[in-house]
Amino acid sequence: MAPAPLSSDEERKRKIVGINADTVTNVTSTDFPGHYPGEDHSWSVSKFARNLRIQLHHLERNELSFSLIGIDASIANAFRRILIAEIPTLAIEYVFVESNDSVISDEVFAARLGQIPLAGPKRFLKWLTCTPRPPQGMLGEDTGKLPEDREATDQDTVVLNLNIKCEWKEGMKGKDGTPEELYEHSSIYASDLVFKPEGRQALDFKDEMEAVGGIKPVHPRILIAKIRPGDEVNMVAHAVKGIGGDHAKFSPVATASYRLLPTIDIVKPILGTDARKFARCFPRGVIGLDTVTKEESEAEGSGFEGEEGKEKAVVRDTMRDTVSRECLRHPEFKDKVKLGRVQDHFIFSIESSGQIPSDELFIDSVKLLRGKCKNLKGSLANIMR
Repeated sequence: MAPAPLSSDEERKRKIVGINADTVTNVTSTDFPGHYPGEDHSWSVSKFARNLRIQLHHLERNELSFSLIGIDASIANAFRRILIAEIPTLAIEYVFVESNDSVISDEVFAARLGQIPLAGPKRFLKWLTCTPRPPQGMLGEDTGKLPEDREATDQDTVVLNLNIKCEWKEGMKGKDGTPEELYEHSSIYASDLVFKPEGRQALDFKDEMEAVGGIKPVHPRILIAKIRPGDEVNMVAHAVKGIGGDHAKFSPVATASYRLLPTIDIVKPILGTDARKFARCFPRGVIGLDTVTKEESEAEGSGFEGEEGKEKAVVRDTMRDTVSRECLRHPEFKDKVKLGRVQDHFIFSIESSGQIPSDELFIDSVKLLRGKCKNLKGSLANIMR
């Protein structure tokens, strides 16, 4: 005999992680066959599609917040890891120094250049092929040498020139003032990197390059170094496509994280001064204050009998809660509130470094995970043969 269907409240309780004063309970996933006797929790595409929901909270070019509901933590974490480490971007990998009169050593200067996010035409960036990182030494440090078989081509390398010389401004020598008032090019910024198209780059992508200004730093005012009259910096930088798994400079996100949706259940009325104190235990906007109505005060078993007109604590927006458990420290709230998190409700936050729009980043992560699944499925099919 098949078991009776669960009520929505019972099903919800199964998905709540209990947040107690000293412990966390019900952390294990239970939606797999055999966990509950007599219940079928076998996975199916139709069940997955029915339970999956996406809610958008905030969208800007470099910031995205949304909820992914109805999936397992392993899937959510796969998206997070792909966002951080597997979506390719462009970054400076090799720097050829002709002259460097600044106080910054060549190695540090090159490292600074590598940290500058670069952007350009989408079609061109997709056309470029990914280049693996150079070999590493025994302690994991870069050897600083190009791989023997690597030759830069227009299909995998972007050339950027940095040619800056600091000089006195006309008529300012010997006078007092700020460096900006006295010198020309006293500061080297990311915007001083000049893109030089090579080979097919200048022909096949001419229109796109002219439309967006070629390959250029996402943030042009990044300060690289300061120099003084007579100092000169001449360098040629080669940028390649890579992934964050090889080096963090290729990661397209400043951060990609998720958290479980908090839950707050007020199981016994919290009134008056206790209600105001209870609200202060949470970030602003999580708990609100309402007035006990006449109907509530007259209803038997409501807990509000004879309390008409008093303030009561009500839950407004649990998404703003940080689950600090502050309210559990106060004895007056004992057994009056239950805190938790929803196991299958993930609130994602993605901050793009500016190279790829934040909404496209998540779509790219879905495509990459789909490709991994197809590869695994093909490999399993080959094994079965």
